[in-house]
Amino acid sequence: MNKIICSGTLFYCVSTKRYLLLHRTSGKAKQVWGLVGGTNETSETPWEALKREIVEEIGTTPPILKTIPLETFISTDQRFLFHTYLCAVKDEFIPKLNGEHDGYSWVKGGSWPKPLHQGLRNTLNSKVNQNKLQTLTEVLELLDLS
Repeated sequence: MNKIICSGTLFYCVSTKRYLLLHRTSGKAKQVWGLVGGTNETSETPWEALKREIVEEIGTTPPILKTIPLETFISTDQRFLFHTYLCAVKDEFIPKLNGEHDGYSWVKGGSWPKPLHQGLRNTLNSKVNQNKLQTLTEVLELLDLS
């Protein structure tokens, strides 16, 4: 049974307390707001794939202060896995978008642009993930990440 494994990140800016989302213009899920991320190549770990996708989709990797696993979604048939991370950065940055996206937005939690990618919407609407994000952002504020 072939599995499709993907990795994505929700960038969180510690100084502004906002999240980065990208507006997708190509592929199966287009004209929606989503994460930086994509499909893992055969030999990649989820984190290796995410690092590659970051460079491909937003240019050079911004200085990431912390990377924290948020959720692994597994489809009911167990053939699709999506690893979602939270990547904390000190300051907002301007991503250098590739052809997959035509826009970006730094937004406050709960003020998500519409329409959201269905999988991301499910992740962000999950009470468990909302509590995780609240806890993680509170902990990040307490850490000296300079």
